[in-house]
Amino acid sequence: MTQLQKARRQETTPEMERVAAKEGLLTVEVRHQIAEGKVVIPANVNHKNLEPMGIGEGMTTKINANIGTSLDFPDQAREIEKMETAVRYGAHTIMDLSTGGKVDEIRRQILSRCSVPLGTVPIYQVATETIAKRKAIVDMNIDDILDVIRRQAEDGVDFMTIHAGLTLHAVERIKKQNRLMGVVSRGGSFLTAWIMKNQKENPFYEHFDKILDIAEEYDVTMSLGDALRPGSLYDATDRPQIDELIILGELVDRCRARGVQVMVEGPGHVPLDQIVTNVKLEKRLAHGAPFYVLGPLVTDVAPGYDHIVGAIGGAIAASAGADYLCYVTPAEHLGLPGPDEVRQGVIASLIAAHAADIMKFPGRALQWDDKMSQARRSLDWKAQRELAIDPDRFDEIRNKYKSSSDACSMCGDLCALKIVDECFGINRSGYKKQL
Repeated sequence: MTQLQKARRQETTPEMERVAAKEGLLTVEVRHQIAEGKVVIPANVNHKNLEPMGIGEGMTTKINANIGTSLDFPDQAREIEKMETAVRYGAHTIMDLSTGGKVDEIRRQILSRCSVPLGTVPIYQVATETIAKRKAIVDMNIDDILDVIRRQAEDGVDFMTIHAGLTLHAVERIKKQNRLMGVVSRGGSFLTAWIMKNQKENPFYEHFDKILDIAEEYDVTMSLGDALRPGSLYDATDRPQIDELIILGELVDRCRARGVQVMVEGPGHVPLDQIVTNVKLEKRLAHGAPFYVLGPLVTDVAPGYDHIVGAIGGAIAASAGADYLCYVTPAEHLGLPGPDEVRQGVIASLIAAHAADIMKFPGRALQWDDKMSQARRSLDWKAQRELAIDPDRFDEIRNKYKSSSDACSMCGDLCALKIVDECFGINRSGYKKQL
């Protein structure tokens, strides 16, 4: 049985208990939210070394880190290093998007070492295997798709991006839409080509019940992919995007009816003033299903800094009700990220998530900030390091720019805190009297 089915029967699972403990909530509260479909715990029955995460309403905002080989960089060891880097710096989940090398072996090696929920995009592997058979992507069939989904589920994949909302009707609509960037989702492009070539309904949509059969068996959480997400601000919140979102809302209902956990993926490139609208639309049309957003990216002109762009959009989205942020790295739009870009992407998204949580859950989230402020007030550098979101970066800067005083090298003995302490007669060890 799935976490959703058990929650509806008022059964408490070990995963629910662990999530409740981490979130500082009562187990019954977590179980109720799961039963309502407003929280998911991606936890495949075959993922044995898993530390479960709760994603959704009432949970702290979670972040995902994408890794995976490409045709240009098929190095398995590099992707394992990236996974370990992401987990080390605080990613709550990992997605393996491998398209190069031995995809099955890479995924299994990552899974064996991954303690957080692992997601995939099955159509990527379907496409690579279809090409390996010397066929075109447009020649894949539903048997190919179901075979890959079952293989991944058996291995222990916790959640899967399924592009079932891109229908034959939607492809006709996108052809008429004056989009600047067209279809930017890789999985979406594969299916657009397939639908146009075969003039048939999207096999993920037509055979969705067969996919749910597998998902229910292994308790794989469905992550309904937004194949028509905007790839530029110009295309944001247009008719194809919203048309697909309506279909995704209907698919949410079908997942819940089968007892399959489900969340919805969202844009994409979105101007600041449209982010809240996008979040509210998803929550309304998908009946409160957890919302998983890429960024959103709030400008198109910052290649090399898109982790910052995504963090800005992510903070706004999460504060408006988005539950789950897919990180963006500095390599976005430029190339395959390495471990350092992964680290930067994770930290930027964590900052965005925490900033939003301060607004959503001040009683829980703000305690961290208050402790940091107390440590700063006392010039307690050890405590500041322990509380820092990236202690390694803390050390890098402190060691690079050392001070002869007990303050930082920006102000030294002209530190505002030290000066005010002197005025009030507060003695501080190591303080050189200047007044």
